[in-house]
Formats: sequence, structure tokens, C-alpha cells
Amino acid sequence: MQPKRHFTTLPLLLLLLCSAVTYAQDPPKKGNVIITAKADTTLTRTSDTLITQEITFSERINDTVREDTVLPQQEPLLTDIVEYYGEDYVYVDRKENKVYMYDKAFIIYEDYRIDAGLIILDYNKNEVYARGIDSSGVYNQSPIFVQADNKVEPDSIKFNFDTKKAIVYNSRTKQGELNAIAEVSRKENDSVYFLRNVKFTTSENIDDPEYYFYTRKAKFVPKSKVVTGLTNMYIANVPTPLGLPFAFFPLTEDRSSGFLLPSIGENNNRGFYFQNGGYYFAINDYLDLTLLGDYYTNGSYGLRGDSDYVVRYKFKGNVSVRYENLINSERGFPDFTQSALYNIRWTHTQDQKANPSSRFSASVNLGSSRFLQRSINQTNNASQLVNTLSSSISYAKTFDVEPQVNFTVAATHTQNTQTEEISMSLPNFNGSVSRIFPFAPKSGSKKGIIQNINLQYDITGENRIQTTDSLFFKSEMFDNAQIGARHTIPLSTNFKVLKYLSVTAGTSFQETWVGKTIRRDYDPTLNDGVGGVVEDTISGFDAYRTYGFSTAVGTTLYGTYTFRKDKKFQAIRHTLRPNISYSVSPGFDQFYDDYVIPSADPTINDQVIQYSRFERSLFGQPGREYSSSISYSLSNSLEAKVRDKDTTATEPKKVILLNNLNFSGGYNITADSLKWSAVRFSAGIPIVKKLDLNLNGSLDPYALNSNNQKIDKFNIDNGGSLFRLTGANLSLNYSFSSRDFAGDADDEGDDFDSDTFRNGGRPDDLFGETREVGRAGLFKEDEKDKDKPEEKTWYSYDLPWDLRLAYTITYSNVARENTISSQSLMFSSNVELSPRWKVRISSGYDFKNKGVTLTQLGFSRDLESWKMDFSWTPIGARNTSWNFFIGIRGNILSDIKYDKRREADRNL
Repeated sequence: MQPKRHFTTLPLLLLLLCSAVTYAQDPPKKGNVIITAKADTTLTRTSDTLITQEITFSERINDTVREDTVLPQQEPLLTDIVEYYGEDYVYVDRKENKVYMYDKAFIIYEDYRIDAGLIILDYNKNEVYARGIDSSGVYNQSPIFVQADNKVEPDSIKFNFDTKKAIVYNSRTKQGELNAIAEVSRKENDSVYFLRNVKFTTSENIDDPEYYFYTRKAKFVPKSKVVTGLTNMYIANVPTPLGLPFAFFPLTEDRSSGFLLPSIGENNNRGFYFQNGGYYFAINDYLDLTLLGDYYTNGSYGLRGDSDYVVRYKFKGNVSVRYENLINSERGFPDFTQSALYNIRWTHTQDQKANPSSRFSASVNLGSSRFLQRSINQTNNASQLVNTLSSSISYAKTFDVEPQVNFTVAATHTQNTQTEEISMSLPNFNGSVSRIFPFAPKSGSKKGIIQNINLQYDITGENRIQTTDSLFFKSEMFDNAQIGARHTIPLSTNFKVLKYLSVTAGTSFQETWVGKTIRRDYDPTLNDGVGGVVEDTISGFDAYRTYGFSTAVGTTLYGTYTFRKDKKFQAIRHTLRPNISYSVSPGFDQFYDDYVIPSADPTINDQVIQYSRFERSLFGQPGREYSSSISYSLSNSLEAKVRDKDTTATEPKKVILLNNLNFSGGYNITADSLKWSAVRFSAGIPIVKKLDLNLNGSLDPYALNSNNQKIDKFNIDNGGSLFRLTGANLSLNYSFSSRDFAGDADDEGDDFDSDTFRNGGRPDDLFGETREVGRAGLFKEDEKDKDKPEEKTWYSYDLPWDLRLAYTITYSNVARENTISSQSLMFSSNVELSPRWKVRISSGYDFKNKGVTLTQLGFSRDLESWKMDFSWTPIGARNTSWNFFIGIRGNILSDIKYDKRREADRNL
């Protein structure tokens, strides 16, 4: 049923007000007032009065009067259409000049709207009064006052259309994350409200909040700020000693610049500290900047700058620079140390639709090798176990021509945090021209050896720098830089033989350019006349060219065994993919030189040493000896068709029994001995859902002598087995949760965007979590809860949980050591004891070293508007540590928190 609405125009309102007063004295003549109503409208007209009975439906009254040319025109009382409605009735009191609207009533004027159980419109004062109604002793349909985007929910309200002022009783309003309830509110104008006896909170339960800030007087500016007088904090309606002579709550919906309050605490090694204090710059809609600093009373300090930038539908990124100057102990003491740490991070991603033919991306993480281990502004247990930092900045461009041309320019960086060695490529270039089929037909598919002939062109250039952490960003890091380029032109074809054999054949030509070569000579005057080899580095362009030939034959074989249809297994299929390849390459001894070491004994010939001037070049030296070799591989997979448990299914279910059991090896035709290479194998065996067994290893056909050295004799001829198992690795990964047993297939998955994963570690939480201390964003589940709100209760009949297991074992037997070189079991688990209690644990056991690995315990408590978290590392890489945090959710009051922690010993 559509709402019944009343539309009153300005002339109508003026006429109704005038006619209600003057009608009894001088009833209007016929034709002065025109009243239009629907069939069920009841109008009674007498000689002296006009009576309008209660109306329960919509009416529209249009009136026309003759213009009075004698009296001056008066300023209209209302300047816009007033729309009002009442579900039960709308009653117009002509005598009092009031309109009563009852039950689910509303009135709309300009950008104001009031909904309530009872609304009274007073034309004498040009005011509207609204309140709720009592129904069976329950007060409901409380007023809702809306102006533009501002919304207030009081018990009652009085609003004046002329002055735009209002008096509101027991109002409830929400501005962003902040909720407010005031006993009395006075609307001064569209942008200023004065409140009395008001409570501010971020709790969703505004009638019974877990906490609130109470003040007697406050000035409220919507979407801007709240300024209060004496303010006191209440928790569970109990006043606390926490109070302020005045308070300021920012309410801006847009980002705005401002100070960031620091965390205050104490550290046993560095004294009292102020941490993560600074300033936030909201530069514009596309760019911001955060500057933070730490200071410790022993002189240690830290600086940090973070900037986020985004252009919608084009790109987004983040830049973070950190610097820490750490001081331990006091100057003059023997254990005094001072170290400077830095870390630079930059991520940049381009929208895929911004420019499909070109793409720029960056993922940079470089800095001091000991930053992750010694930084005092994060609890980074997981990243402390990662030994590699890596970075990449690249630009790729595709030219959509025929043939297609692609090139990529990149800069890469790899850093070992244990050895402090750094390898950089500044820059490297890769270009390619897509395959060209010169003999392909203009239409139709390519057939035969001639039509499938194709060639392409690739070029790779690089400037490689090898340095150490101590020389990074210094001029010395470029002393040993190597520059080079390699051009490759492969020519190949493919065809069928005997219908089932796929044959590929090809040749490849390479030309390598270098910027430095070496020259060696023997100098008998060195080492006090003993003599020695002198190596000189010669700068300048040089090049060498190589080529080779290869061919391969492969096919696919299928074996199927079918069972009866009433059996559980209805069919099994075995797939084999054998492949044999042959490659040959001539010797390029023209690129080799020699020098002579004279013999001191005349009876012994001088020693002639051959070397290549390209030995230390970027791509290495060309092969000196002629080589000819055969390689082979065999891939196996086993699948079965199993009758589905679902009786409505029409097709059997496919199940993988063996996933890629691979064998590979080779035979070197030109080698003088040990022609056969070791046989490498790998397999993936799915045991149950989400549990796969991965196995790989190597089998050597040759025997060992008494000195555990490989000899040119098969192991089976030496009294052993056909192969020697020289090494193997087995790993199991299994993750399951209560959702699996409940039939919920959803899985949160791994965090492939974590710092630990970007540094080369695991995407899961087997080694604990990486967290910044003293920040409201400590809890990564907050964003998830914000996006997917769910109703929390105080009890639960089930216990949601998840468990991750990772087992690995490595066997080594290269020289009859026959040992388990490593064996460990890692696990992590999260248990939701109740909808508001979560417990987590991650640990493991090292069977080789007989010890417990990194262990982290913790729990979190959802306190509605607050969040509490405790994390403890009883067994860690650097002694034990713990962290306790409790604070208010959200951003507006995120600085109201308590954070206490014990750092691990960074020097161990």
C-alpha cells in the first residue's frame, strides 16, 4: 500500500491560516475556496462554519483567491513545499492553527525530515514538535531528525522553521565512529549544536555502552569536531580517575593532517621512551605522508617515514623508510655498543586495465642485514628466521606488431642477512621478438617439418654488482661491477613420426658481449724469486660466439583397466610420458689462451696451463671440449574413477592416486669415465584432502672406493645394489579446521602479502606473526571484522579451530655418511574458545638437534569496543619476549591504549 501524503503549497498554507480565523465572521462566498477531495473524504459545510473531519488518506488541496490590490504583499512564512503524513490520522485544527500527525508520521521541509510517532505542526510559531508514542506501556517510534547527512535520534524534539533552531531531548547521534547521547541538545544553526550532560563513546550499544566519556557541556560541529569542558572517563558506568579539563574529538570524514600521540613506556636497556609519535600530512586525495619518531632516555632514537599514494584505476603504492640509532649500556662501560640500522621498502602496483601494453611494478626491501633481528619497533619473530632480502623494480612494454616485440628493464637486489653479501643488477634488460614461421601457409594449420620451422630473437643485458653490507651505497661497491649482453637466435621445428611420436629439432646461435676480460702470465720474479701467476683485468669490449644442436622425441602412453560398475573403483588409468633428447656442441678452444710454468727439474717438462680470458665475465667462458650427451625422462601419473557417494550424481568422481612420479637422468657420450649421471626422482602423492606427500631424491649408479670417492664402476658390480640412494627429501603439509567437518569449504588461505613471505619465508603463521608494536593496527583480524560484521554472543556451542602441520626430513648419503641431516615438525593452531576469546600457538620440534623450535603463544579478547591481546615467545631465536596490549578499536580514539612488552635480547 502506497503512503498517503499531504502536499501543501505556500498559497494554500496562507489561505488555510486566514480562512480558519475569518470564516465565522465572514463566510467565504461560493467560488472563493475550492476544496478537492476523494470520494471517501467527509466534508460538512454549514452557513456559519466549515468542519473538516479526521482524514485517513491522502488529500491534495489547491486554493485560489483573488489578488488583494489594496493590502501590501506580506513575506511568506514558509518558502518551500511542506510534505507530511500520518499512518493513523492527520488532523487539521483550524482554531489552533495546528496539524496533528499520528503513528508512523513524518514531515519534510527543504532538507529537513522528521519521523516520529506523533508530530505537531504549529503554524502560529512556525514550529514542529515530535515525540514517540506509548504502546502497551512501551515507548516506541522515537523521533528521527535528519538534515542532509546528519542524523539525530532523540526522545523528543522541537524545531523552528524560521530560526532553524531546535531543542532536542535525549538525542542520539552518530558521526563516523563516534556515538553521542545528550540529555538536552540545542541546535544553534546548521553547523553548531550545544549539548548538555552528554556521553561520547565508540560503542555500538549507545544505551548501555561498555565505556564512555562524560561531560556536562559540549559544542558539537557536525563533520568537524566536538569541543568539551571537563571530561571524565567511565567504564561500566563507574567513573575512573582519568579526566581532562577539556577534550577535543575530531569528526572529519575526510583525511586531515594532525599530530600522532606517542606511546609511553619503559625499556630495561634503554630507559623510558616515547615511541611512534609524529605528524600525519594529508597532502591531497592521492598522497599522504606520516612522519614518526622514537626517543629513549639513554640516547637511542628512531625515525620513520611512510607515504601512501593511489590514483584510482591507474596505480597505487607505498614507500617506507626507517632509521634507528641504537645505544646499549652507557658510554665508558665495556659492554657499550652503538649501531645504526636502516630499512627501505617500496611497493608499487599498476592497475591491469590502466595500460595493457606496458606495466611498471616495484617491490623493494633493502637495508641493514641486521635490521630484522635488532629493530626495537617491531616484534618480528618470523622474519628473524629469514635470511634473504630481495627487491625488484621493472618496466615491461609490449609492441603489438607482427611479429610481437617485448622488452623488460629491471633492477634487482638480493641480500643475505647472515653473510651480509649483496648482489645487485643495475639494470638488466631483456628483449625478445616472438616466433616467426617463414614457411607457414597463409591460412590453415601448419603441417610437416618445413612449415613448422620457426625462429625468434632474444637479448639479455645486465650490469651486475657484487658487494657487502659495509660497502653498500659507497663508491667502492662499483669497483667489481660486471657488464655484459647475450644475443640468442634459436631455430627449431617439430613434426610427427609414425603418427604417435612427437619430434622436435633445433639449433641455437649465441653471441656474448663483455666489458672486461682477464690476462694471465707467469712471473718468475714474484714471491722472492719463487715465481707466481699474475692476473690483469683488461677493460674494453670483447665477444665470443657459440652454437649447438639438439633434438628430442616424446610420446604419451595410456593404460586403462576397467572394473565392474558395481565396484567402488570403476576404472584406473596409468599415463606415461617418456622423452629422450640428444644435444651436441663443438669445442670453442679458439677462445682459450695458455701460459707456461717452467719446471725447476730439467727432467720434467714445463707445465702448460690453459685458461679463457672470459672466465670472470658475466656469462662465464665458452666450453673448450666437444660435448655430446643424451638425456631421458619418464613421467607417470595414476588416476581412478570412483563411485560418488552422492546417489544423485550421474558420473563417477575422478581421484588422483599418484601425481607426477618423475625420473630423469643422462648419459655423456664424450666423457672418459662416469658417463651415466645420477637418476633424479620426484613424486607427489595425495593421501587425503589437503594432505600431499612430496618426495624427491637422487640415485647414483656408481660405487665408492675405500676413501668414499666415486669410481668408474657400477655399484651392482661392486657387490651392491643397482643404485645408491645419495640423498632424499620428504615433506608433508596438512591444514584442516572445524569448517572441514562442518562441510564448509571456505578457507582463509595463506597471507601472501606478509613481510615474512616477501622476504622469502612462509606465507602461513608456522613461525609466528609479524607485528608492529604500539599501534592500533596490531590486530590484523580487525579489518576482516570490519568488512564482514557478525553478531557476537557471550557463549558458543561449538569451538571453531584450525591446525597447520608441516613435517620435513632430509637424508644424506653422498659419501656413506648415512645420516638424517635435518628433521623437524612445525605446527600452528588457532582456537576460538568463545566468540570473544581466541587462543593461538605456533611451535615445533627439531628431531636432529633435539630441541623445541621457535614457540609463540597468545590470546586475544574481543571486548566489544575494546581489544585485548597478549603474545608470549617463551622459546625464541633471541631469548624470550612478551607483549600485552589493550586499547579502543577504531581510529578516532586509538591513542587510548595500554601497551607493555619485554624485548628479547637483540645481542644474542
